This record gives sequence, C-alpha cells and structure tokens, in this order.
Amino acid sequence: MLQNAFKNLDARKWFDRMQPQTLSIATFLLYIDGVFSFLRFLDRNDIEGYMRMQGGFYALLTFAFILCFPAGAFFMANGKLFGWYLSLIAAFSPFILRAIFKLTLADFVSWKDVIVGNSYVNLMFEVALCALLLHSMTQNYVKHWLR
Repeated sequence: MLQNAFKNLDARKWFDRMQPQTLSIATFLLYIDGVFSFLRFLDRNDIEGYMRMQGGFYALLTFAFILCFPAGAFFMANGKLFGWYLSLIAAFSPFILRAIFKLTLADFVSWKDVIVGNSYVNLMFEVALCALLLHSMTQNYVKHWLR
C-alpha cells in the first residue's frame, strides 16, 4: 500500500468530482475540520490546545492527528487508499485525544465528556465524518477504485 501511496500525485488535485457523494462530503469535511482543528491547536480552550500546552509527546501526537485531516483528503482526492486510512485516523482522532486526556491526565473528567467534548455541534460533525467514511457506498468505492 505505501509503495504506491506517493506515486502519480497531482498537486493541483484537491477534490475528485467522480467520487460518490459520501466521499465527496467527507473530503470537504476533512479540509474544513483540519482548519478548525489547527485553530483549536493554537487556542487553549479545547482538547487540541490543552494537549499542545502539555508539550512533548502529547503536542506531537496532536499535531500529527491534525496533519492527517488535509493529508487524508488530498490522498483520497488523488485516488490513494492510504488517504482513506489517514482520513479514518483523522476522523476518530478527537475521540482518541479525549480518551488519552481522560486516562492519563485528568481523572476528574467523566466518560460523557470524553465522547461529547465541549460542544454538541462539534460532536455532530465528528460523528458525521466518521459515518461518511464508514458508509457502505464509500467502502464499495474504496474497495474497487482506490489503490
């Protein structure tokens, strides 16, 4: 999979019009969520900013998750299976970061806060992105067309 991941990439292709609607919407959401995740990384109010303030491994892990958003969308737009895997990592990264926060840094946080986070609207977009990437129409396209 990785030997073909970086071949035949077109730097000008950020979106593929021939993908099914579930994958197209997921691509848009990945780009948009990547921007907002980076802005939250610079801020101190949400989980990304708090993990940045912890420094070291937590900051690097958070930044790597943030880079998965645009990288996954770009690779998927160029027809690479590697991009779909990166997109799955990016889609589940807010839940992973909040679980790491709960398990290692803060015992006072409830599991409801791990799942929901700070905002129900934010949760709605996180769940929508996961659902779009795991939808049967997306999986059929990934199985047949992404290499």
